[in-house]
Amino acid sequence: MALTADLVARTIRAIENTGPPPDLVRNTETEWNAIVREMLATRPDGRDVWIFAYGSLLWNPAVEHVEERAGVVPGWHRSFCIRMRDWRGTVDQPGLMMGLDRGGQCRGMALRLAEDTVEAQLGKLVRREMPVRPSSKPFTHGYRWLQVQTSQGLVRAIAFVVNRKGGNYMGGLTLDETAGILARACGHAGSCAEYLHNTISQLEALGIRDRNLWRLQSLVADKLTSSHP
Repeated sequence: MALTADLVARTIRAIENTGPPPDLVRNTETEWNAIVREMLATRPDGRDVWIFAYGSLLWNPAVEHVEERAGVVPGWHRSFCIRMRDWRGTVDQPGLMMGLDRGGQCRGMALRLAEDTVEAQLGKLVRREMPVRPSSKPFTHGYRWLQVQTSQGLVRAIAFVVNRKGGNYMGGLTLDETAGILARACGHAGSCAEYLHNTISQLEALGIRDRNLWRLQSLVADKLTSSHP
């Protein structure tokens, strides 16, 4: 992999946590609990609750789970297409967050939650994945129940997907434009290059090769090498 840990280290800077930008507000306990109730109300009848991990949930699951299955979600693909002005970016130099966008397919891992802790685990999940909401425009990052094709059959899983009508949707960027943003952006939680490196490293460990991300990491590495000779 061209994007090495040494190159990633060059992107890490000390950034003060100033909170979400003005057009985003932090969700409250009431709102997080409502999201969990909605997830459970829309779960397929009599089915286990699965989470589809395709990005940071692969290397930092956030939830306790009792089973893992490799699987494919048709009709969706990984994409750095959500503008991020907090966490791994700033208002002055926004980063990009990965989401599932329409088209293609995505290989990842389905994680099954234990039935007796489902509500508690989903509570932890939504607090991490949906910490804020827009004050006016539609959500850019939401969830859906998607079908995951596994060697043991189909499972329905919760996956965090992109809403193209959301105010922070950044679809249509070229791979080079995306690489330029990922090579520069850093926030109080780390850099976008670090996120990319962690994700690809875990995908490789699982035997999953995402050709788009593989090309992207090479471009990010080139930009970091040329800017930090």
